[in-house]
Amino acid sequence: MSELTPTIEAPGALGWVSGLTLRERRAFVACVGGWALDAMDVQLYSFVIPALIATWGITRGQAGVLGTAALLVSAIGGWLAGWFADRFGRVRTLQVAILWFAAFTFLSGLAQNFSQLFAARAVMGLGFGGEWAAGAVLLGEVIRPQHRGKALGIMQAGWALGWGAAALLYAGFFSWLPPQTAWRALFLVGIAPALLVFWVRRYVEEPPVYLESRAQLAASGDQPGLLEIFRPPLVRVTLLGALMGTGAQGGYYAVTTWLPTFLRTERKLSVLDSAGYLAVSIAGAFCGYLAGGFLADRIGRRLTFLVFAIGAGAVAVIYTMVPFGDTAMLILGFPLGFFASGVFSAMGPFFTEHFPTRVRGVGQGFAYNAGRATGALFPTLVGVLSSRVPLGEAIGLFAGLAYATMAVAAFLLPETRGKALTA
Repeated sequence: MSELTPTIEAPGALGWVSGLTLRERRAFVACVGGWALDAMDVQLYSFVIPALIATWGITRGQAGVLGTAALLVSAIGGWLAGWFADRFGRVRTLQVAILWFAAFTFLSGLAQNFSQLFAARAVMGLGFGGEWAAGAVLLGEVIRPQHRGKALGIMQAGWALGWGAAALLYAGFFSWLPPQTAWRALFLVGIAPALLVFWVRRYVEEPPVYLESRAQLAASGDQPGLLEIFRPPLVRVTLLGALMGTGAQGGYYAVTTWLPTFLRTERKLSVLDSAGYLAVSIAGAFCGYLAGGFLADRIGRRLTFLVFAIGAGAVAVIYTMVPFGDTAMLILGFPLGFFASGVFSAMGPFFTEHFPTRVRGVGQGFAYNAGRATGALFPTLVGVLSSRVPLGEAIGLFAGLAYATMAVAAFLLPETRGKALTA
């Protein structure tokens, strides 16, 4: 197969994948795999919260702070990684980010006290934020416009795969090992993503539109800066994109950070039973990512945002605040994962299409990760509020507020479906 020549597309919903060029396929595999492994390392923390509370005697508020630390620092990591990707390349930045979050997840398993774990999780956030910033812009630039939404939707679906891998590891380690050992084993496994870097280094190339842009900048002597995205005409997209990201990620992390604890403590489910409930939510998340990507290419980015924001807010409030039986909870887990995750599928293509190539990395990295930083406050707020009201009510309140914010921001954003990228 030629690196630049498309092959014939097969029939079916995923038939377009078979028509990708070799360059597109390699970037596709690298970005999906990197995001899945990033998700695995990040989601491991949500499963160890009950063990940390029991073993170290920390409060829910402190547990929320540990979760928030990685998310807050990831905003800085995403912004800086975006700038690094604009200056030194998307592929090189992707490799550094993967190595970074894998190493510091491993070090989290060696922490001896709250302060050490806080430091490891916070520094890990630099790589966590950087991976999305580099991967999303790389894939958005390589894939053709008619498939951009679907490709980035599948990349986002890698998060569900990583979440599922974390859930399986959790069920296995916490069934075989005592809790005080099992949580460390989970984090130590987090070094595995580093192996992907060897494949990326060998096979993945920079997007042609990026190389053309860099050649033009080199010839002119001009270099993009960190603050260019805060000047007209980009500032409006930057701020609204960050607000939309705040709603999407605030709602998502309010739910997913505390969902295992909610099932264990308020629903009184065992480790294996709660893993089954989480499996339904993860399956819904995977389908939501795929559906969001297909809808983004079919009905547009903005309408996709609105549909999923409204659905996510409604289901999150119902799931956590209405007293259902176990069977109903199991069934509702699917739409909970579906809508909460599907909101992200259109974000990558949307940001890729709004920011020019010269600042696409820093613009995309800031908008997405500034939303993550603000949204990162939600797990802590949920943990603090849960000392006064039931945990389910705290989750539902902040999730509903977050998704309402996302819906308003999405309504104010212009449509970009089908836009061709230029240097």
